[in-house]
Amino acid sequence: MMKINTTPIVLFGESIMPGENKTINVEIARLHTTTKLNIPVIVRRSKIDGPVMLFSAGIHGDEINGVEIVRQLIRTKINKPKRGTIICIPIVNVFGFVNKSREFPDGRDLNRVFPGSKTGSLASRFAFHIITEIMTVVNYAVDFHAGGASRFNAPQIRIAPDNPDLKLLADVFNAPFTLYSKNISGSFRNTSEKLGVKMLLFEGGKSLDINTAIAEEGIEGAKRLLAHLDMLDQKHYIPQQQSNTIYIEKSGWIRAKCSGLLHDCNMIGTFVKKGTVLAIITDPYGKFERKVKAPNDGYIINANHSPIVYQGDAIYHLSNALDTEEGE
Repeated sequence: MMKINTTPIVLFGESIMPGENKTINVEIARLHTTTKLNIPVIVRRSKIDGPVMLFSAGIHGDEINGVEIVRQLIRTKINKPKRGTIICIPIVNVFGFVNKSREFPDGRDLNRVFPGSKTGSLASRFAFHIITEIMTVVNYAVDFHAGGASRFNAPQIRIAPDNPDLKLLADVFNAPFTLYSKNISGSFRNTSEKLGVKMLLFEGGKSLDINTAIAEEGIEGAKRLLAHLDMLDQKHYIPQQQSNTIYIEKSGWIRAKCSGLLHDCNMIGTFVKKGTVLAIITDPYGKFERKVKAPNDGYIINANHSPIVYQGDAIYHLSNALDTEEGE
């Protein structure tokens, strides 16, 4: 028998009762022009008791693909829970989003200053409010990201190793790839884990870009996760899984051995054999062409889409084939 909930959730001083929908416009700081810049926090609650799920995106203001995923979760009413509460923050770093920039106006990376400080820098103060006002009531979370600096990520979930609870959730989300990735000090994910929040980090696409296929992977994974928690409304169709997520324990970057124009062979997300030509680097004057070959068998999980590279630039992220496994 489902339990009817009567307890309000309080976010930024506003109470949201079971069965209520509310958008809280959070103003933590204004622009230097004194213009208000609100961060909408969209909350939908069921009358039936259940967990609290957070879908967030835009911690880096130029990673727009995650914003599109959360937008579609709201537009299609996937965020209307069968039970429990779903909180959506499509754009965490509105300051960076306005400027199409990764950073906060103070030049800091928001994803390196958590849990933040009430009296610190602008980014640190913002992180502090996110943690104290929102994450203290959240049980589960998916934070959506994209690759930076023209690097395109194949759709993937990242979780810390040796965490069976997160592995189960990654199996359920079932992105094409799941990477074991240690939590970084100062990151949203690291602080959330310390609070007991089970967070998956989704990576897909590249900055300043919206990719329909990547967005679909994020949306379908979110639906599978909500269904697993018995929070998904029955009207939302969940397609049958064609294959299980591929776990990657070890991987490495292939770097450019010379500067020039990068001609990518478009193998992102595929398995390649050692010696496969991944790209060709040329000069602008037709004097040389140098092949970029895979140093080992593995999956291409990130590709640099910049047309110009310099010697030493990271151009491909390749898994080690000996350290990959299919999810259970």
